[in-house]
Formats: sequence, C-alpha cells, structure tokens
Amino acid sequence: MARRLRPVGLDFVETAPVRLVFARDVSAAPDAVFRALAEEVPGWPAWFSAVTSARPIGDGAGREIRLRGGMRFVETVLAAERPEVYACRVDVTNVPGARAMLEEWWLAPAGIGTRVRWTFAADGTAPFRFVLDRARPGLGRAFRAAVGSLDLRLRRP
Repeated sequence: MARRLRPVGLDFVETAPVRLVFARDVSAAPDAVFRALAEEVPGWPAWFSAVTSARPIGDGAGREIRLRGGMRFVETVLAAERPEVYACRVDVTNVPGARAMLEEWWLAPAGIGTRVRWTFAADGTAPFRFVLDRARPGLGRAFRAAVGSLDLRLRRP
C-alpha cells in the first residue's frame, strides 16, 4: 500500500534520525557521473542492480523508481547542480513504516576521477529505523557495487 511521506528539504540530510553515508572514488569525471545520475535516469538498472525500473516524471522534476523486492518510490528532485549534487525526496512509497526519506549524491573531483558520496536520510517508526540501521552493511555493499559498475560503464568507448 503506497503512502505519502512528510515533505522534507535538503537540510534533512543533516538532521534525519537515520543517516546512512557511503563513499567511493571512481575514475570517471564528475560531469559524466552527474549525467548518469540526473539525466540518464532510465539507464539506472544497467548499473545499479537493485533498481529494476527508473523513469523521469514531470519533465524531469521527479522520478519513479522500482527496486527488487517490490519497493516503489515516487520522488521530487530537490537539487540538480551540475556536477556537484543530485538530491531527491521520496514523496510516495510502499515501504512500511517510512515517514520521510531523502537521498543525496554528492560529487567532487578526486585525483583523476570523482569521489561519489551517497547519503540516505530517513525517518520512520522504530521498527523501520531498526531495520534500516541493520541494513547498513548491505546498502553499503550495494552502493559500492553500483558505483563500481557505473564507473566501468562510463569508461567504455
């Protein structure tokens, strides 16, 4: 059952009760990574194995994301500042216990490539927060694998 979540702003990344932060360096340039994140949304399933479907909505002002296991998200893009930050707030989801969610992708030059930092900020019921905290290692592995896959994809001619 889908439910509407509490609208939050970009500051929620710093104030959320649950904050999961992961980072990885890649060889691709920040602009190429930003383009894959923000402009090539339908391509997400090709490099992020947890994503089964991704499509822009509202002329790019939002996204609809579907994950393995049946989770669905309708999101609003809060920031798309090339090539540094891409952030989306979840407005509607079928995830039980969720009250507010926001994800931020922050990109910075690093050596000959890009440092990619993903922050997943959330609030919800106590069981939701507990499960999310326990999922931290798996979400970290999924992030690192996805960003590694994206880097390989971006390096192909």
